[in-house]
Amino acid sequence: MGRHRISTEQPPEDGPPSRGRRRAGTLAVVLVLVVGAGAFALLRGDLLGARGACGNGTVHVAAVASPDVAPALAQIADRARKSHTKSDGQCLDVRVTARSSAEVADELAHGAGHAPKFALWVPDDGIWVDQAAAARSDLTFTQQASVVQSPVVVGALEQQAERLGWPSKTYTWGELTGAAAQTGLRLGTPDPARTSTGLLALAMINNSIARTGGSDADVQSEAAAKLLAQRTAPNEAQAIAALPAGTGAAELSDRSRSQALVLSEQAAFARNGSGKPPLRLFYPKDGAATLDYPYTRVDERDLSVDQARAADRFLLLLGQDDALRTLTAAGFRAPEAPPAAATLARAGGRTPQPVSASPAPAPSPAELQKLRLMWEITVQSARITTVVDASASMGALVPGAGGQTRLDVTRSALEQALGQFTDRDQIGLWRFATRLDGTRDYQVLVPTGRLGGKAAGGATQRQRLHTAFRALEPVPGGSTGLYDTSLAVYEDALRSYAAGAFNAVVVLTDGANEDPGSIELSALTSRLKALGNPPHPVPMIMIAVGPEADLAACDTIARATGGAAYRVNDPQQIQAVLLKAVVAAASSAAAAAP
Repeated sequence: MGRHRISTEQPPEDGPPSRGRRRAGTLAVVLVLVVGAGAFALLRGDLLGARGACGNGTVHVAAVASPDVAPALAQIADRARKSHTKSDGQCLDVRVTARSSAEVADELAHGAGHAPKFALWVPDDGIWVDQAAAARSDLTFTQQASVVQSPVVVGALEQQAERLGWPSKTYTWGELTGAAAQTGLRLGTPDPARTSTGLLALAMINNSIARTGGSDADVQSEAAAKLLAQRTAPNEAQAIAALPAGTGAAELSDRSRSQALVLSEQAAFARNGSGKPPLRLFYPKDGAATLDYPYTRVDERDLSVDQARAADRFLLLLGQDDALRTLTAAGFRAPEAPPAAATLARAGGRTPQPVSASPAPAPSPAELQKLRLMWEITVQSARITTVVDASASMGALVPGAGGQTRLDVTRSALEQALGQFTDRDQIGLWRFATRLDGTRDYQVLVPTGRLGGKAAGGATQRQRLHTAFRALEPVPGGSTGLYDTSLAVYEDALRSYAAGAFNAVVVLTDGANEDPGSIELSALTSRLKALGNPPHPVPMIMIAVGPEADLAACDTIARATGGAAYRVNDPQQIQAVLLKAVVAAASSAAAAAP
């Protein structure tokens, strides 16, 4: 990629050029190429402001641009058209259409064999150019220069911002999402799968947590993604529309409204100029994700010489003072320039927030693909039946746990893990032990259902699960009836499969199968494989708790369903292992999907 974000450290003198030098070099190359092509008249006349009627004709160039920058570009193009700005003696006529960057990237990626109907593209970030280029080897994409820039920030309503210590307190990306979760701040985001703003913020959050989260980094990243997923809008405009439109107490306290938002500085500038409750901006101190608006020539092999030179001419116009004034008046930053004081003040930025921090390094295409997959898994609803060993051995004390038993710690871990799921997710609870329910080794405590759904008594599924978790106790004299329970819960999960969701079974056990009358392991695995339905996968995640658990049997059972088994010697690590296992299983299921 290498187009728009740099390290916060200055490169050595003999290292790669800075972004400012790269941009200057790019424009110089454009000029050299134009002159080398014999366009001395362009420099002599057009750049010096020659004007006149279009006696030599008009050269037309179609352009598409991100909706936030398109009005300013169209204004510049319209001014050039009305003043008869020339390109090689012909009048320059650039027509700019506003289109979503994701929409254009999708159209290009899936339009094999079809030439685009535009020659210039200014998406809000180069990630869309990279995505389209990776899918279309029959097209050329030339990113020439960054037209403008805008950092991605977190804006909060004034009261919430002050509670977080704005403007004096600064946060990393990970700390910001952590603070939002701890304080109950209603934090929204544009969809990371469809917007640069959301995706770059997600990358920064993920990287921030990876640097500081230690062994629980995966769990923290998943929790942050879940937090954002609860208030995700299809695009930035709709995310901003979820903020309060007025200052009345009822609207400000409306829980359907966001109180803070991931957005670009330019979007905050536009919002704060609308008379609505203003935003105050946090600029994360561990690096600014920055939208770079690359000026991109698309399929230039089909451009005429006149159109190619006109495209270069328009790029040069965008770097002139009057054009830059138009762009900065719309809330953008000039490339490589610090923010204008007036722009920053209206947008809601203020020192000591690091408003002029250097952009962070760009995520690689592989990193972005991984993030998109993680996000799809996060926002996809889950249907998980949890099965807990309630045999007598679960009453054993856990060393160093303050007198808690294995089941006490397991119960606590499950309650904490439940908080990572949204009200759209479906979760259920079974327990198992011999002598539990007549001849059966298992019992359904809470049928699998949507966490936000309410039962006849008015309690939500989430509340019913919390109550059931707290009531879990070891069954006196009960042994581990693992095999029959595994078959029964798998059959139930297949019968109640939820289309469009991630379906799984999670089994936690501390022992080996101790029911002499149960199905044999070999017969069990054969049955599980025969029942499996690849288009509707239901992986079993087996968590073997403690040294006495039969990890080998758990692994055999899990593999027969496309799942995996995990050993947890310290029951206090159950929550972290459980969430990691769910993410891993969901990733595998998504990768295997047709």
